Amino acid sequence: MIGLASGLLAARPAAWAQERKEIWIAGKRIKTVDIHAHASIKEVEEVIRGTNVERTIGGPRLLEPSRITMMDEWGIDVSVISANQYWWYLAEDRGLASEIIRIQDEGFADWCNRYPDRFVALSSVALQFPDLAADQLDYAVNRLGARGASIAGHVNGEAPASEAYDPFWAKCEELDVPVFVHPAGARNIVMEGALDFPGDLGNIVGNPLETGFLLTRMIFDGTFDRFPNLKICGAHGGGYLPSYFGRTEVACNGGGAEDCRNLKPPREYLRTQVFADSMVFSDEGLRHLVAEMGASQVVYGTDMPLGWPDTMHLIIESPHLNNAEKEAILGGNLIRLLRIDRTI
Repeated sequence: MIGLASGLLAARPAAWAQERKEIWIAGKRIKTVDIHAHASIKEVEEVIRGTNVERTIGGPRLLEPSRITMMDEWGIDVSVISANQYWWYLAEDRGLASEIIRIQDEGFADWCNRYPDRFVALSSVALQFPDLAADQLDYAVNRLGARGASIAGHVNGEAPASEAYDPFWAKCEELDVPVFVHPAGARNIVMEGALDFPGDLGNIVGNPLETGFLLTRMIFDGTFDRFPNLKICGAHGGGYLPSYFGRTEVACNGGGAEDCRNLKPPREYLRTQVFADSMVFSDEGLRHLVAEMGASQVVYGTDMPLGWPDTMHLIIESPHLNNAEKEAILGGNLIRLLRIDRTI
């Protein structure tokens, strides 16, 4: 067991490999929740065979008991799984899109029912059909126990911020469930080949660009005003939006842009309707993220099982956060948003 009497990690016991790591802050056991966990369902292959979206589904995203072992090693009590590749947005047939998501969501539900204390799921709806996406989310939440939705930052090149996507956003607000935005390389923004350079720039630069673009569009296009109870969580620290938010404020807060449709100052959305995961990888990055958004808007995320460094120690050891803020970021905020049982 790992004890945190003053917010610092104790040394790991030598025979700890088979034990479940626990997180304690100031003598209190903390329930940790990870918003950013990738997953896929092998059975979807049968549905897409011979279609325009045919592919092999495999790799580390497949749900296996080894995922629980990894969670135990990292000290993660609950993993929020979702399918975050969004290739099904290319399915032009409504029936095919419906069946892909049904098999996927039911597979996630089976996994969560198998391990009810360790997993909850988000539905990765077919957002190319906004009305269908609304129905899919309703089924996933009300019949399968899903806790929200997962979407890309664009739908075949179009940011889903316009009124055309309102049926989906209205359903999210009606069900009072959050939406997790996971980007796919900003192919809606950058020209083809522009990020084909060393360093995986589509991921490193494109992903935060795509997320920041969508969240900014949702502010400036008035999406958050049409749905004032909508909650959106941006992967990878919310993309670029919180990193340079002063410029966002100036643009549509009396700074000269005449086509802004937001009814409130931009920061009000950042501190109420927008959330970000903790994947910023430095103490200063975390400090800045919390300073801009507030600790109530930051949640723990890992990108499991894709090999990114864990940020839990940054939260636990941060000199800029008090114990209540650390607890909120590590799990409390998601426990509230996703209606997760607080019992450990």
